[in-house]
Order: sequence, then structure tokens, then C-alpha cells
Amino acid sequence: MDSLQDYSHKMNRRTFLSGSVLGLGTTALGDLLGKDKFMHVGDPQLPHYAPKAKRIVYLFQSGAPSQLDLFDYKPKLQQMFGQELPASIRGDQRVTGMTANQRSFPLAGTKFGFNQYGKGDVSLSEILPYHSQIADEMCVIRTMNTEAINHDPAITFIQTGSQQSGRPSFGSWMSYGLGSENKNLPAFCVLLSRSNNGDQPLYSKLWNNAFLPSEHQGVMFRSGEDPILYLKDPQGLDKISRRDMLDALEKLHKQQFAQTFDDDLNGRISQYEMAYRMQTSVPETLDVSKEPDWVFELYGENARKPGTFAANCLLARKLLENDVRFVQLYHQGWDQHGNLPNEIKKIAKDVDQPSAALVMDLKQRGLLEDTLVIWGGEFGRGCYSQGKLSKDNYGRDHHPRCYSIWMAGAGVKKGFTYGETDEFGYNIIKDPVNIHDFQATVMHLMGIDHERFNFKFQGRRYRLTDVEGKVVKGILS
Repeated sequence: MDSLQDYSHKMNRRTFLSGSVLGLGTTALGDLLGKDKFMHVGDPQLPHYAPKAKRIVYLFQSGAPSQLDLFDYKPKLQQMFGQELPASIRGDQRVTGMTANQRSFPLAGTKFGFNQYGKGDVSLSEILPYHSQIADEMCVIRTMNTEAINHDPAITFIQTGSQQSGRPSFGSWMSYGLGSENKNLPAFCVLLSRSNNGDQPLYSKLWNNAFLPSEHQGVMFRSGEDPILYLKDPQGLDKISRRDMLDALEKLHKQQFAQTFDDDLNGRISQYEMAYRMQTSVPETLDVSKEPDWVFELYGENARKPGTFAANCLLARKLLENDVRFVQLYHQGWDQHGNLPNEIKKIAKDVDQPSAALVMDLKQRGLLEDTLVIWGGEFGRGCYSQGKLSKDNYGRDHHPRCYSIWMAGAGVKKGFTYGETDEFGYNIIKDPVNIHDFQATVMHLMGIDHERFNFKFQGRRYRLTDVEGKVVKGILS
């Protein structure tokens, strides 16, 4: 590393002129350090208007749940079971390589019964019995659609606004724009779980900050004694020594900042300080030992097993009540190309009770009114069988043209179903919602105008919704 003396020899006219504003930069740096050690307070221009939601919990179901077996019942598929999908319905839509060589596309109605629940007659499968208890809180969108047909680009698209890697994640955008309400916890937290047949891999790019400042990357929590890697002090280092080390490191970074004006230095100091505070705050926040038995009964027996979806839903509630801005859960195991009836029944059992419990728990604590809950995957499943078809066994290939998700909580209509698909569940016939519409709507609920919220990088202004997206006003309360 260059010494301060070395830097002095590099002085030239440009350096001198840029250094003339040194006082302003170091004053701002010192002001931040003197307050909350780089607690991020967000873009001063945000929110653009009064938000309905203060925080988000996104229960992402990785692998693409079959909407036809969960939320979008189609009697026509039952009536035409085993018959060929009409060519006029399929049109020229591309399919994956897994079904491109199929000679026939036999229609597969769901094996499961459906009923309508709540004041809004929300349609739910029999394999989601606990969802029926929150039907009056759910806003089901049946007409989600995406441009991606395979898992990785589709998940990347809905999480970052682009099918290609290298863009900031949804949670990172929210952290950057709105900041943190709790200086002792990250604004963006990530929890992972999987069913026994968890398949499609997940990568850290899905919660990455990309070109946003590094403190906005999602912090992944693990099950076990060390929820965050490298958070504990090294053996033999006490708290006083740790504090002295951070103070000394801060001075060095300030000296370097005075010479380089490198904003990444601010992010480093912020992360070091956050890690120091998290050594105390994270164990306290994630401690479920004091939770009463009725809470575990609400979330289900798996809530006592670290690393399960149920346990993560309980931890999500604890993070939300501690003012974490964006909590992202990923649950793997929904990629069911074959043996779908048996496999989807198992995974639905894993997520049904804890998903409903989280909504009910937030509501009884007075948090649902300003928390947005999102549940859904990257695309849907087709109405015809992949492979051999029988009444007890069928598979479904990827279907990006239409699928279902649901929301609950702050700012969305309750007990409401939005959009309509055709009688085969293949095409949208009313009120389509694309990925950027979905993202624009979520940001709207957080008080953000998606067209005005951007970040300049390499000469271009980027935004989560790229150059598209419109707010879906039909779902807003």
C-alpha cells in the first residue's frame, strides 16, 4: 500500500483541484461516523409518497409450483382428461427441450379437489388446508407471466429484473433506497430451506448487491450454532481488542478516503461496524427458546427443527418485528416434471401451515397492516402431461405464459382474485401481470415510484424494472 508520503509525490493540478473539496468529503464522513457508524438511512428523496408497507417478507417457492393443482381450478381439464390439447390453444409458444419431442400433449386435470373460501370465494386446493384460514387476507394473482422458460433465468428475472446475472436483487434495491430501521440488523436478510427432493440450485447472485454499495447485499442466515459465517471473534480476541482494532481500521480508511474519495471505503466501514453490532443482536433476535408452545403449534411441528421452512417462517416473523426491511425466504423442491401428485402433496404439506401461520401471527401482533407478504415461484406449470398420463400420476412442464402467486397485508385487497386465464389454464384472457408490473407494484406499496428510482452505473441509469412496468392498480386496496 502506498504511504502518505508516496501520495504527496503524486500531487498534480487535477489532484489539487479535487482535493479542494476534501473538507466537504471528510466532514460528511466524520458526521456519519459520529452518528450511527454508517447506519444507512436510504435515499433522501424516498419515499416518493406515503407508503402502505414498511417491510416485505417474500416466501419464494423455487422450482415453480403448479397453479393448476393449487390455485387455478379448471373443470374443462377434468372433462377432457387425456384428450389432446387443441393446437389453437397452444399456438406457437415455445416449450422446453423436455417436451419439445413429445408427439402428443394429453390434458391433465388435477387429481385434487378444490373449494372456495372466505368472503371473496378464493379458490384453493385441498392440499392447502391451512391456507383456507387466511383466505380473507389473500390477494391471488392468477395472471402472472414471464419471458423466461427455464429456471435460472426465470428466478434471476423475478429477483433482479433481468434474466442475465449482474443486476442488484429486489431486497438490495429496497435496502439501498429505504435504508434500515434497525441499526443492529441488516436491512436485507435471506433464509434458505428445501424439501427432501429439493432440486433446482440457488445462487448468491439472487441476493447480491451487484453495482449497488456493498452494504446492501443480502445477509444469508444459516441453521445451526453459527447463523452467519465469520461473525464470531477469532479465538483469543476479546471485545476490547476487537473494538480497538475496528477503531484503528476506521482511521486508516478515513485517511485513504481523504486521498481517493472511494465510496467503497464507506461500505467497508459500515459492514465492519454492522458485523460488530450483529455479534449481539443476531443471537438475541434468532433465539426462539422463549417462544411459547402455542407459537410452535401455530407454525407446525417442523418449527422446532432449524433449517426447515416452518422454522424459517418463525425466524422471519422475529426479523420483521425487529424492523428488518426485507426478509427473503427461498424454499426448494417444486420442480415436478413427473410424479407430480405425490411430490406436490408432500411439499405443500411442508409450506402450507407455516405460510398461513406467518400471516396470522403478523396480524395478531399488529404487523400485517404495514407488512407485505408475497408467496410464489418463477413461473407455472402446463395443463398437459409431461410423459405418461394416468389419473394418479402425471407431470407438468414449465409454463411461463400464466401462473399464480398471492400477496397479503399492507395495501392489497383482501379475499380477492385478480386476472383470468382460459378454460385450459394455458393463456391469459384478462388482466395480465408481467414481472416488471409485479415489481413496480411492490415498490409502489413501499412508497416508491419505480420510474424515478434508479442508480447510475458505467454511464447508464439502471432500475429494477428496466424500461418497463406499470403499477397493477386493480389489486390495491
